[in-house]
Amino acid sequence: MIIDPVNLLKEHDLKNTKQRVRVLEEIALDTVAISQPDLEKKLGKEIDRVTLYRILNTYEEKGILHRIMDMNGTANYAICSSSCSEAHHHDEHVHFNCTKCFKIYCLEVEVPRIKMPKGFTAKTVSSTAYGICEKCNAI
Repeated sequence: MIIDPVNLLKEHDLKNTKQRVRVLEEIALDTVAISQPDLEKKLGKEIDRVTLYRILNTYEEKGILHRIMDMNGTANYAICSSSCSEAHHHDEHVHFNCTKCFKIYCLEVEVPRIKMPKGFTAKTVSSTAYGICEKCNAI
Protein backbone atom coordinates (compact mmCIF):
# COMPACT_ATOMS: atom_id res chain seq x y z
CA MET A 1 0.00 0.00 0.00
CA ILE A 2 1.32 3.41 -0.94
CA ILE A 3 0.93 5.97 1.81
CA ASP A 4 2.51 9.29 2.69
CA PRO A 5 3.38 8.90 6.40
CA VAL A 6 3.95 12.62 6.98
CA ASN A 7 0.59 13.55 5.45
CA LEU A 8 -1.19 10.74 7.31
CA LEU A 9 0.18 11.99 10.63
CA LYS A 10 -0.88 15.55 9.79
CA GLU A 11 -4.40 14.42 8.81
CA HIS A 12 -4.78 12.75 12.22
CA ASP A 13 -3.33 15.68 14.21
CA LEU A 14 -0.26 13.73 15.27
CA LYS A 15 3.23 15.10 15.70
CA ASN A 16 5.61 14.09 12.92
CA THR A 17 8.43 12.17 14.62
CA LYS A 18 11.09 9.95 13.08
CA GLN A 19 9.79 6.93 15.01
CA ARG A 20 6.17 7.42 13.97
CA VAL A 21 7.15 7.79 10.32
CA ARG A 22 9.38 4.67 10.44
CA VAL A 23 6.58 2.53 11.90
CA LEU A 24 4.18 3.60 9.13
CA GLU A 25 6.82 3.06 6.45
CA GLU A 26 7.53 -0.46 7.70
CA ILE A 27 3.87 -1.46 7.98
CA ALA A 28 3.11 -0.12 4.49
CA LEU A 29 5.92 -2.16 2.87
CA ASP A 30 3.92 -5.38 2.66
CA THR A 31 0.43 -6.49 1.70
CA VAL A 32 0.02 -8.54 4.88
CA ALA A 33 -0.51 -7.51 8.49
CA ILE A 34 2.59 -7.41 10.68
CA SER A 35 2.96 -8.37 14.34
CA GLN A 36 4.55 -6.20 17.00
CA PRO A 37 7.37 -8.75 17.53
CA ASP A 38 8.13 -8.72 13.77
CA LEU A 39 8.10 -4.92 13.78
CA GLU A 40 10.52 -4.94 16.72
CA LYS A 41 12.90 -7.19 14.75
CA LYS A 42 12.69 -5.07 11.58
CA LEU A 43 13.16 -1.77 13.39
CA GLY A 44 16.01 -3.11 15.52
CA LYS A 45 17.37 -0.56 17.93
CA GLU A 46 15.67 2.38 16.17
CA ILE A 47 12.61 2.15 18.42
CA ASP A 48 12.35 0.51 21.83
CA ARG A 49 9.48 -1.85 22.68
CA VAL A 50 7.56 0.60 24.89
CA THR A 51 7.70 3.40 22.31
CA LEU A 52 6.55 1.01 19.57
CA TYR A 53 3.67 -0.19 21.76
CA ARG A 54 2.58 3.41 22.38
CA ILE A 55 2.81 4.32 18.68
CA LEU A 56 0.74 1.29 17.66
CA ASN A 57 -1.92 2.08 20.29
CA THR A 58 -2.08 5.72 19.19
CA TYR A 59 -2.42 4.69 15.54
CA GLU A 60 -5.20 2.28 16.40
CA GLU A 61 -7.03 4.91 18.47
CA LYS A 62 -6.74 7.47 15.66
CA GLY A 63 -8.02 5.09 12.96
CA ILE A 64 -4.68 4.74 11.16
CA LEU A 65 -4.18 1.04 11.90
CA HIS A 66 -6.45 -1.84 12.78
CA ARG A 67 -5.48 -4.79 14.92
CA ILE A 68 -6.00 -8.42 13.95
CA MET A 69 -5.31 -11.23 16.41
CA ASP A 70 -3.60 -14.27 14.90
CA MET A 71 -4.05 -17.95 15.80
CA ASN A 72 -1.56 -17.61 18.66
CA GLY A 73 -3.18 -14.52 20.19
CA THR A 74 -0.51 -12.13 18.88
CA ALA A 75 -1.66 -8.70 17.72
CA ASN A 76 -0.97 -7.91 14.08
CA TYR A 77 -1.46 -4.52 12.46
CA ALA A 78 -2.54 -3.30 9.03
CA ILE A 79 -3.21 0.13 7.56
CA CYS A 80 -6.86 1.19 7.86
CA SER A 81 -8.96 2.30 4.96
CA SER A 82 -9.19 6.04 4.38
CA SER A 83 -12.74 6.02 5.78
CA CYS A 84 -11.59 5.08 9.30
CA SER A 85 -11.55 7.74 11.97
CA GLU A 86 -10.92 8.20 15.64
CA ALA A 87 -14.64 7.77 16.23
CA HIS A 88 -15.14 4.59 14.20
CA HIS A 89 -13.13 2.00 12.32
CA HIS A 90 -14.62 0.97 8.99
CA ASP A 91 -12.31 -1.98 8.39
CA GLU A 92 -15.08 -4.51 8.67
CA HIS A 93 -13.70 -6.98 6.20
CA VAL A 94 -12.64 -10.62 6.34
CA HIS A 95 -9.09 -11.42 7.42
CA PHE A 96 -7.36 -14.55 6.20
CA ASN A 97 -4.83 -16.27 8.47
CA CYS A 98 -2.66 -18.78 6.58
CA THR A 99 -2.05 -21.88 8.69
CA LYS A 100 1.14 -22.66 6.78
CA CYS A 101 3.09 -19.37 6.56
CA PHE A 102 1.03 -17.68 9.35
CA LYS A 103 0.63 -14.43 7.38
CA ILE A 104 -2.58 -12.44 7.79
CA TYR A 105 -4.23 -10.88 4.77
CA CYS A 106 -6.95 -8.23 4.67
CA LEU A 107 -9.45 -9.47 2.08
CA GLU A 108 -11.77 -7.27 0.09
CA VAL A 109 -14.72 -9.28 1.42
CA GLU A 110 -17.22 -7.56 3.69
CA VAL A 111 -18.28 -9.12 6.96
CA PRO A 112 -22.03 -9.86 6.75
CA ARG A 113 -24.25 -7.49 8.72
CA ILE A 114 -25.26 -8.89 12.08
CA LYS A 115 -28.53 -7.87 13.68
CA MET A 116 -27.71 -7.18 17.30
CA PRO A 117 -30.15 -8.11 20.07
CA LYS A 118 -32.00 -5.29 21.79
CA GLY A 119 -29.72 -3.41 24.18
CA PHE A 120 -26.48 -4.48 22.40
CA THR A 121 -24.33 -2.09 20.38
CA ALA A 122 -21.51 -3.51 18.26
CA LYS A 123 -18.54 -1.18 17.89
CA THR A 124 -16.60 -3.44 15.54
CA VAL A 125 -17.35 -6.65 13.70
CA SER A 126 -14.62 -8.95 12.43
CA SER A 127 -14.30 -12.29 10.76
CA THR A 128 -11.21 -14.42 10.24
CA ALA A 129 -10.90 -17.29 7.80
CA TYR A 130 -8.16 -19.88 8.36
CA GLY A 131 -6.57 -21.99 5.65
CA ILE A 132 -3.78 -22.00 3.07
CA CYS A 133 -2.97 -18.77 1.20
CA GLU A 134 -2.43 -18.46 -2.54
CA LYS A 135 1.39 -18.38 -2.23
CA CYS A 136 1.53 -21.48 0.01
CA ASN A 137 -0.92 -23.34 -2.29
CA ALA A 138 1.42 -22.69 -5.23
CA ILE A 139 4.31 -24.49 -3.52
